[in-house]
Amino acid sequence: MGNKGNSNGGITRRRFLGGMAAAAGAAMLGPATAGRVLASAGGKPETRAAKLGFIALTDAAPLFVAVEKGFFRKHGMTDVEVLKQASWGTTRDNLVLGSRRNGIDGAHILTPMPYLISTGAVTPNNQPVPMYILARLNLSGQCISVGREYADLEVGTDASGFKEALAAKASGGSPVRAAMTFPGGTHDLWIRYWLAAAGIDPNRDIATIVVPPPQMVANMRVGSMDTFCVCEPWNMQLINQGIGYTANITGELWHNHPEKAFALRADYVDANPNAALALTMAIMEAQMYCEEPQNREEVARICSRRRWIHAPFDDIVDRMQGNFDYGTGRVVENHPAQMRYWRDHASYPFQSHDLWFLTENIRWGYLPPDLDTRTLIARVNREDLWREAAGTLGVDTADIPESTSRGIETLFDGKVFDPDNPQAYLDSLALKRLAGSSPVPAYV
Repeated sequence: MGNKGNSNGGITRRRFLGGMAAAAGAAMLGPATAGRVLASAGGKPETRAAKLGFIALTDAAPLFVAVEKGFFRKHGMTDVEVLKQASWGTTRDNLVLGSRRNGIDGAHILTPMPYLISTGAVTPNNQPVPMYILARLNLSGQCISVGREYADLEVGTDASGFKEALAAKASGGSPVRAAMTFPGGTHDLWIRYWLAAAGIDPNRDIATIVVPPPQMVANMRVGSMDTFCVCEPWNMQLINQGIGYTANITGELWHNHPEKAFALRADYVDANPNAALALTMAIMEAQMYCEEPQNREEVARICSRRRWIHAPFDDIVDRMQGNFDYGTGRVVENHPAQMRYWRDHASYPFQSHDLWFLTENIRWGYLPPDLDTRTLIARVNREDLWREAAGTLGVDTADIPESTSRGIETLFDGKVFDPDNPQAYLDSLALKRLAGSSPVPAYV
């Protein structure tokens, strides 16, 4: 199975498709372990410095906590800068630059982005910038919200009624729009999956636009979109400001789905394997801290600070503690679809999950159908370093998966993803737009 790329930030699909052939034969698809430098057990970090980016979202909390609670320092990384990025496009641009050119070495990132960057799908001139995923940062915890003009529908996981309302609005000459945060990223894929499951073609029936997470609420307020997908605290803020409500938590679409990742430029890891291991251990310990129920209120307060998310504590704390008011009168405490930072193998980067993301990127035309996804995953996904970090930390064996695959996954509409046969999953999907014909979402 393969993958082709969509583009953003001024990179056209045609330019990407033309550059992909060259990229496929380049370093991106070399042997999975070629040239890798492994960390040495107990070795001192080669550098104590790293510049890490984040977006103002609660699933970046492990990075905040690693700073605030001293986990980076504990593992010898005393000069770590955790830097706020304005958008995922900015994160990409700064990763392409790297810290040597005033960019960043790594980031809290949408899981598909290291692949889109490594292939050159979303980089200037389609130049591949090799990236490694060292850990998953969380499971679930994103939401799809809709505007209050649809309050009477009480839209949920089933968007069939929403389909009729959108069609009626469009027939009256009004634009209908769905917002996400980065083409081919997790939020884009969740909202596309949800819409398509209800027979809403996200390429024909609704305009898909890109809005940075912190700007979602303001854009909904002025009518820029009818629905959006993003992490917290922006869905809860939408409710608190009386602008819309939560249709669903993405974990209701796919229980315990993978979400953000901790990724580093490959050249940083290859030059500083012990430092990369130290960063990973610090983040893993921070994930354990974030997971504990007794710490959730403190983590919410940390997130609310100006330095990090800079949002009201009341917009953060309830959902951080797993309690969800949908804004429709429905309230669920200790929600089974709440975000997980450590429990349920949340930190381990299953390769089978990366394959799902790549398959969905193929589905929507962001990546080409003939890309060798398995070789690419073996190159980008560094679950070996995660396991080394877990061993060094003395993580309980019950928290270390035996396999790189979580196995067969079933989504809310009954579709089944078998990592051993992703083509069957792709073939089962009624709505898709393979590379070469899908329009490129525009930035707002």
